[in-house]
Amino acid sequence: MQASRPLFAEVSVHPMALENMAQFQADVVHEVSDAVAREPVVVVGMAWNPHVSGARRALRAAGIAYRYLGYGNYIGGWRKRLAIKLWSGWPTFPQVFVRGTLIGGASDLKRALADGTVQRLLGAPPTGA
Repeated sequence: MQASRPLFAEVSVHPMALENMAQFQADVVHEVSDAVAREPVVVVGMAWNPHVSGARRALRAAGIAYRYLGYGNYIGGWRKRLAIKLWSGWPTFPQVFVRGTLIGGASDLKRALADGTVQRLLGAPPTGA
């Protein structure tokens, strides 16, 4: 497994900044993290994004039920989406989670469906995101 990308050290963040970071769109982050912890498959996305639609179509074609959480579109909702990106570390939408594991985006999901990764994860117990 490859190493994680470097992150700015939390010990170097001022407590006031940490407080602001913790509060930024906290309700949205809680909603997503709760869904990821509880639901077998979660797709987080936005309206008008063809990659989000493609991921949802791929899951339907595979007969896999999922929970969809949509946040705005290209015109609005960017703060909510930014908070989700900061939480997950994934830079784009959709963000697809299977049993608490971030699969990635639409092309990653399609590869994971094709090679059986999604099906194997669904057969495993939740990771407790």
